[in-house]
Amino acid sequence: MISKSLRSVLQRTTSRNVLVSTPVRASGGGAKKKPNMPADTTDFDVVMVGGTNAAAITKFLQKDDVPYKMAVISEQTKYVMPQAYFGVAHGHIPSLKLESGTVSSQVDAWSRTEVGVRVSKYMPNENKLQLTNGKEFTYKALVIAPGFDHSDDFIEGLPEMSQTHEMDNVFVHKLDSKETVDRNYYHGWNHNNGDLICYAPKFPYKGEGTDFYALYYESFLRQDKLQGRSAANARVQFWTPNKEIFQFPYANEVALDECHKRGIDVMFGWEMVKVHHNKFGEKIATFKNVDSGELYEKSFFSTCINPPSKPHQELVDAGITDSTGLVDVNPYTLQHDRYENIFAFGDCIKGSTTRTQVAAHSQCPIVKHNVKRFMDGKELNGIYDGYTYMPFYMSHSHASCFQHLWDFEAAPKNHWVPQYGLFAQWYFGKQMKSNLKMNEAYSSFKKTHGPPYEHYNPTYDELEHNEYLQKKGVSPQSLRSIHGAPLATA
Repeated sequence: MISKSLRSVLQRTTSRNVLVSTPVRASGGGAKKKPNMPADTTDFDVVMVGGTNAAAITKFLQKDDVPYKMAVISEQTKYVMPQAYFGVAHGHIPSLKLESGTVSSQVDAWSRTEVGVRVSKYMPNENKLQLTNGKEFTYKALVIAPGFDHSDDFIEGLPEMSQTHEMDNVFVHKLDSKETVDRNYYHGWNHNNGDLICYAPKFPYKGEGTDFYALYYESFLRQDKLQGRSAANARVQFWTPNKEIFQFPYANEVALDECHKRGIDVMFGWEMVKVHHNKFGEKIATFKNVDSGELYEKSFFSTCINPPSKPHQELVDAGITDSTGLVDVNPYTLQHDRYENIFAFGDCIKGSTTRTQVAAHSQCPIVKHNVKRFMDGKELNGIYDGYTYMPFYMSHSHASCFQHLWDFEAAPKNHWVPQYGLFAQWYFGKQMKSNLKMNEAYSSFKKTHGPPYEHYNPTYDELEHNEYLQKKGVSPQSLRSIHGAPLATA
């Protein structure tokens, strides 16, 4: 309600056609708007390469009002959010929640957005990048977060079979488009007889820790058998070239125990190399034993496949990766072991961990803080403890979770939710909504300082006082000596 005196002032102001101006400091943020980045700029302070993670860290740095000339190089304009994939694919979450905001909506125009292109060549010794559109960028600091090359082309016949009608029950777990997610609505459902093959590729891969749906599928199958919709011989099988379901030993033991209880066949050491239809129209998967090289053809009625992931070849060719193809960063500072002005996070980094989007969220503030310290010539004191999170789907309405740190050390809240009963039923919806909310904050157009607090930046102890380093027995001097003394004292 407006007072009489204020109404009188407003009426007088309106009648005179006078605009009431607000002091700059009292307006939102109070800062003067920065001019747009010229289109011909190729010399930058900080360049980010990747998708969701690259756009997010650029947005967060802008919110910090850093004085850097920045650019983000992104192959797509927007991305399927990893935490939304499962919920949207099976109708637990509205499909409008599936994609991130566009890169251009997240990043203000005073930084460069180079969208629809990739880096064709990294030249770390010259601090240069060559793009697929022919442009060449230079940088003082480089942040790499491109994830993996994740494609169904790595399994012979899968691109063709994945385009058959969805009632053919061949589903490929990829985060490439809304169309793929929409087609995967029936993954794990309508399995009427024979075998349902769940396939996870060789570690490391995109979707680690979040793609184990065998227990979820089994709950549907058990229900369908009771109702007479599926034959008694229908069963669920889990195939992988790895020797475990999860690299986290605790989670692996729990998952194997559940598979044994429910009669799910677990086939370790078998790599899927081909899928096809035989002359009788049967769907056939060809597996190769990773130890003996033996080939085995297996017929199936349904299959849900996470295709293999490979390092991006341009990173390997540039010598930025280690012998396994993963970016060679220090696990604590996420700074490159050989190139001090390169940082990396997300799936592409080396280390004994489970690669999830939640892990990338935990790494992002460390990289942001350390990039700023590097640009200021200060000692890097942001330390990543390896935190990662994995949902553990028990049925169509029950879930728990696993959480661990570097080297698969259980986190304090690891497996804190019982696997059955009311708590597990409550957590199924709770984790889906909370993880989606986290990703929306990370990938929307709203400007924040980023995780973990959004409204303000975290602070970090100096290396001598970092409790995690003390617990791990890591000497602060060993981190300082990687690239010699810092440019300046903090």
